[in-house]
Amino acid sequence: MKAFRAKSLTSKEVQGDNQEQYSRLRDYIMELQSANPDTTVHIEVESKPNPDSTTRVFKRIYICLGPLKLGFKECGRDILGLDGAFLKGSQQGQVLVAVGLDSNNGLYPLAYAIAEAENKDSWTWFLECLKDDLALQNNSRFTFISDRQKGLIPALEKVFPAAEHRFCLRHIHQNMKLKWRCKGFKDCLWACATARTVPEFREKMEELKKFNEEAYNWLAQIPPKHWSRSHFTGWAQSDVLLNNMCEVLNAKTVEGREKPIISCLEYLREYLMKRIVNVMKVQHQCKGPLTPKITEILDEIKKAAAQCTVKWCGDSRWQVQGTLGQYVVNIEQKVCTCRRWEISGIPCKHAVAVNWDMAAHKQQVGPPEDWVHPCYYLDTWKKAYAYKVGPINGPKLWPISPVPTTLTPPLHHKEAGRPKKKRRRDQVEVENAMEKKGKLTRKGGTVTCKKCNVKGHNSRSCKEPKKGKATEGGSANDVVAAVGSAGGSAAEE
Repeated sequence: MKAFRAKSLTSKEVQGDNQEQYSRLRDYIMELQSANPDTTVHIEVESKPNPDSTTRVFKRIYICLGPLKLGFKECGRDILGLDGAFLKGSQQGQVLVAVGLDSNNGLYPLAYAIAEAENKDSWTWFLECLKDDLALQNNSRFTFISDRQKGLIPALEKVFPAAEHRFCLRHIHQNMKLKWRCKGFKDCLWACATARTVPEFREKMEELKKFNEEAYNWLAQIPPKHWSRSHFTGWAQSDVLLNNMCEVLNAKTVEGREKPIISCLEYLREYLMKRIVNVMKVQHQCKGPLTPKITEILDEIKKAAAQCTVKWCGDSRWQVQGTLGQYVVNIEQKVCTCRRWEISGIPCKHAVAVNWDMAAHKQQVGPPEDWVHPCYYLDTWKKAYAYKVGPINGPKLWPISPVPTTLTPPLHHKEAGRPKKKRRRDQVEVENAMEKKGKLTRKGGTVTCKKCNVKGHNSRSCKEPKKGKATEGGSANDVVAAVGSAGGSAAEE
């Protein structure tokens, strides 16, 4: 504990005092908004019975940087991942984030907040702030992806009742593994989730039912519109099943979550500022018309398109026979009945085969790249990162906020001992980690006592002498032997 206290004092000198940072939070916000125009900041405080008090207890803060707000609109992809992560320092709370996708299928952070907890009230407040920043309506056709957090689901239904809400498939699988851990269950789950048509989805669900009816009944209780591509809309130009964009951001900013509030917010802002520069360096080496990731995806689609045969009906529709079935492509509506083009915005192999057939018959058509949604163009990618997060001055040059009240840290009970910084892993993660290290877990197994050979306890808790050894009235040598044997067993345990 001496080393821990010494480290805490050193960290306070380097990063700043937590109490002092709360008192200067409004000054920091003024500097942040002056360096980044159109930045939205909302601060909420705890309600206090005495309005004449000169202090206010901090409750939560929301920040959406102006450059990121403009850049996200340039991306043209109406999808956001939502997630929360625990603060790891002396203060308690959660960091809430909203992360989108850019033209290269990379993460594009939009907004972040520090709230008291991850519950319905805090998520409703966070989503209301997002709604105002993006100028969305209640009936807006927007897509969100998250885990099945109990507070987030009703908050989304309240703020965006018409939105599409996808559940991260990884979290569904984590819940499934609590009871069904075989690899066959994972394969069946992914087969159902990646099915793009309703008939294919039903077929895969029937396979799961034959494999295990109890698991089928459990999965059938989750509406497929939340986790299967067969029921997704094409609003977001994305077929993602995992909330990886938020997981990556949380992993990149994990060190910032153990710092005082201003240092934590600055860690996030500096990461966002540096990330834009790093993406720009990659962009300078790219040649269009599409971004690098989308170019790789389309190249794989082109290889598969060589296996398709095409027949034209005379208008904007083509009949295409592929390796997995027969589908209809409508080039006027830019859809295919396999639904890949409709969901992702990238032409499927059937559409690419139609494009080649049209070119072979001297019809006016460009390359398959022209049929890709504009959100995947290299120019769109560059426009999104044309807005830079501005640097700010040090605390000595910050303006002084005219607000007469002073913010104080939120009240909470400090737990005894060293603050926990490692994420709490669930049972499945712990067991998987042990298996990867080459050591199988003993959890769930039955222990056999080495003294009495009875199952249910070990030699340390055994109250019976070892069978075949000395009992009351035995010789002294037998007693010594029995004691030595019990000590050896305890050491082994």
